[in-house]
Amino acid sequence: MKELYDLNPQQREAALYTEGPLLILAGAGSGKTSTMTHRIAYLITEKGVSPYNILAVTFTNKAAGEMRDRVEALIGGGVGMWILTFHAACLRVLRKHAGLLGYEKDFVVYDPTDQKAAMKNIVKEMNLDDKRYTPAYFLSVISDCKEKALDPKQYLETYGEDHKTKIIYQAYTAYEKLLKKNNAMDFDDLLLNAVKVFEKDEAALLEYQERFRYIMVDEYQDTNQIQYTFVKMLAERHSNICVVGDDDQCIYQWRGADIRNILEFENDFKDAKVVKLEQNYRSTANILSAAHSVIANNRSRKAKKLWTSKEKGNKLAYYRADNERDEARYVAQEIDRLKTTDRRYSDFAILYRTNAQSRTFEEALSAREIPYRVLGGLRYYDRKEVKDIISYMRLVQNPADDLALMRIINEPKRGIGAKTVEKLQTLAEVRDISLFEALLDDAVVSSLPAKASKGIRQMTGVIQSYSREQENFKVSDIYEGILDKTGYRKALEEQNTLEAEGRLENLMEFKSVIYDYEKGDMDLALPDFMERIALLAEVDNHDENENAVVLMTMHSAKGLEFPFVFLPGMEDGLFPGWRAFEREEGLEEERRLCYVGMTRAKERLWLTSANVRTLFGKTELTRESQFLRELDKHLVDGDAIIEKKRSSRSAPSLDGYAGEKPFNPFDSLKYVKEQANDLLERNIPMEDFEPGDHVKHPKFGIGMVVKVGEQIIEVAFRDGSYKKLAIGIAPLTRYIKE
Repeated sequence: MKELYDLNPQQREAALYTEGPLLILAGAGSGKTSTMTHRIAYLITEKGVSPYNILAVTFTNKAAGEMRDRVEALIGGGVGMWILTFHAACLRVLRKHAGLLGYEKDFVVYDPTDQKAAMKNIVKEMNLDDKRYTPAYFLSVISDCKEKALDPKQYLETYGEDHKTKIIYQAYTAYEKLLKKNNAMDFDDLLLNAVKVFEKDEAALLEYQERFRYIMVDEYQDTNQIQYTFVKMLAERHSNICVVGDDDQCIYQWRGADIRNILEFENDFKDAKVVKLEQNYRSTANILSAAHSVIANNRSRKAKKLWTSKEKGNKLAYYRADNERDEARYVAQEIDRLKTTDRRYSDFAILYRTNAQSRTFEEALSAREIPYRVLGGLRYYDRKEVKDIISYMRLVQNPADDLALMRIINEPKRGIGAKTVEKLQTLAEVRDISLFEALLDDAVVSSLPAKASKGIRQMTGVIQSYSREQENFKVSDIYEGILDKTGYRKALEEQNTLEAEGRLENLMEFKSVIYDYEKGDMDLALPDFMERIALLAEVDNHDENENAVVLMTMHSAKGLEFPFVFLPGMEDGLFPGWRAFEREEGLEEERRLCYVGMTRAKERLWLTSANVRTLFGKTELTRESQFLRELDKHLVDGDAIIEKKRSSRSAPSLDGYAGEKPFNPFDSLKYVKEQANDLLERNIPMEDFEPGDHVKHPKFGIGMVVKVGEQIIEVAFRDGSYKKLAIGIAPLTRYIKE
């Protein structure tokens, strides 16, 4: 296989090692995809392994598609193997074996928008305060439970029966009941239920163990406990598992990623071979050296250092702005200056820690008429008209989906009000049938007003006709039929407004989406199409061909690269955030995020901070980020990074964080004190305090709020003490700069 000689020695070593467990530590930009695809091609063409016996899993459709295309280019033609995302692989298992868990094979997949709508209804039914108990809060807890394989009863047993856990238990129970009734699973269910199938049916597990004799896992550092269990169960029979990842890029622990999976791989799989890919093909030497000077401060990491044969390149640029508006002005000015005829606006990316930072950059770019795109805003598939039509198509696939029916029962307007819907829901609940079944009862429909009765009969007729014959229709035919026969298209056309025209354009674009899928799969069935759009990840929403500056969070940028990258907001409290200082693991994850952001840059990297920043309605003086102070200063041009020596009037250096003295979150305020104006003392209700607020206590003095619970507020005071105080009792007042 001559293509192997295109690889460097370490990549080739990994590609040729096919028997037994293998850990490939692949640094940023080190050619891991090329290594994986050549390894798959080598297994097929040189080792004679059937594509049927290979499973490769990753996290995004984009990554899976790129890997699939590269393998097909290497061996010629289609390969028929499973190169899929984790969710898509689990979904295939469940399509065949969901009956073991009490689901019909045509179950639907609820995306985050569907989940939120479902939980919103549950919160309403439970008569809860939706400001205190938000749908997002419940869904976050439920997701965490499912990652730990805890059902509602096990959750209650694990966390005890107090008032709050009982409410969560009730909401979790109601949510699971709703999913089962609607024959639906959420994203977490896809992973959890696939593992349940393997645990429940030994024959099913053996079937997939025998099939997938060679398993490859991309981005292994991002796997959670359930994903780890899924691949470990599959690999137990033959142990031919190859995992590829970089512990320095584990940035999703907040949503379940367990860095121990990659750090302890050699303990889980004895005699595992380890190959390090340290040659970087993306960034200049200065960018790599600067990134290493930061990440080297982490304790929990495998020893490695990226290098490149490329030239040193420009030093990093640093700008200390007066405020966030000056920071945005500087970034826009730099983009304007560097944009030349041979450069596109899409070569530039602004990567920030929080979405709230985007506004000033949007304003500054607009002022210079620089096109930009915010990735992470409203996804195309989350727009109302697109969600409406997807709900119609979900009903065709699965008429028992009450959530989908609730969305479109009066779209377009059919004269069905909230009271009518409530009566129909009660009827369906009493009879223990789906809402759609209730609408098929002629006596029920005849009792409704004439317009509503006619509209419902028309709608249910369309759904039934396509549902019964869905296997005989192309997806595009079903889509066109729904638009016309339900009156949805006509209703928009009759509005004759710019907004309606825009919605019609979005619906026509959705038709293009369907045609694109049908071109790639002539036998595309409706369930297959619905699965593909349900599993789209945010990074799959990035269009590299759109000529616009990209604005996105550093979390969203993982897996992408740009010639020119700006990292704004390099300040303690913002990046890293204050909460990161509560525990060493938190700061290490923030440092990994900084490393990921820096290594997105291929040619030039800018770092910026603001002396004064207004964020979330608060204006504060800032201290430059700890990560700036960790940088090798020989690699940075521009403003000087302030590092004061220890004294009675200055802040102690944070460079010793990993050393003998732990960091005190209030240290930065000692530095601020030297520059601050007089502070005004104002009495503010304790429950209004938020982390980061400056406060004063008559006994302990000035401090900063670190955490606010239901009954306790935690404050780091200037004297170095850390107090937990009772809300509503402790005499705290806030200090606010004029």
